[in-house]
Amino acid sequence: MMYPFLTLDDETEITHSEFLDTDGVKVYVEKPDEKDGFHYLSCWLPEYRVIENHGFNEAEVEKYMEIIRSTAHLIIEFSKEGGFEHASGF
Repeated sequence: MMYPFLTLDDETEITHSEFLDTDGVKVYVEKPDEKDGFHYLSCWLPEYRVIENHGFNEAEVEKYMEIIRSTAHLIIEFSKEGGFEHASGF
């Protein structure tokens, strides 16, 4: 299951999986694109290992990975609690 985490001003969505004991957390970044439909990127935490990239250039990958690095502690915490809504008590 994927949980919503963050929506950026440019309509980019960042979601994450539940915490998987063997692998960690999968993070998925998706941005609408007029030509291709969507550009997407996925990576694993805590290694920050990019496993898939469709449509993002190097600068964009670095930008999104910096966002992921700076919020990884929250993503990991929320992944163990069933997403933001469950972790925050909303």
